[in-house]
Amino acid sequence: MAVRKKIPMRKCVGCGEMKPKKELMRILRTEENDFCTDATGKKNGRGAYLCRNVECLKKAVKNKGLERSFRQSIPQEVYDRLKKEMDEIENG
Repeated sequence: MAVRKKIPMRKCVGCGEMKPKKELMRILRTEENDFCTDATGKKNGRGAYLCRNVECLKKAVKNKGLERSFRQSIPQEVYDRLKKEMDEIENG
C-alpha cells in the first residue's frame, strides 16, 4: 500500500479559500515589526498567506485580513510594496 504525503493547506486572508501552501505567498512580520514577503516559507516570524494575484490583495485590504492576522494596523506603504511585488509576479 502506497503512503500518501500530506499536503499542507493554508487559508488566504483575501479570498478565504484553503489552498496548498506552495500556491500561496507568505507575508511575514519580523521581530522588528517590519513586513516582507517570504518566498521560502521558512523565515522566522508571524506569517499570513495570500494568493499570488492582485485581486486577493485588494480583498485583504478591504476586509482588513492582514490586520486581523497580525493583530495590528498595517501602514499604507506596506500595502503599496506588496502590490508592487504582486504586479512583478503577475507580469514577470
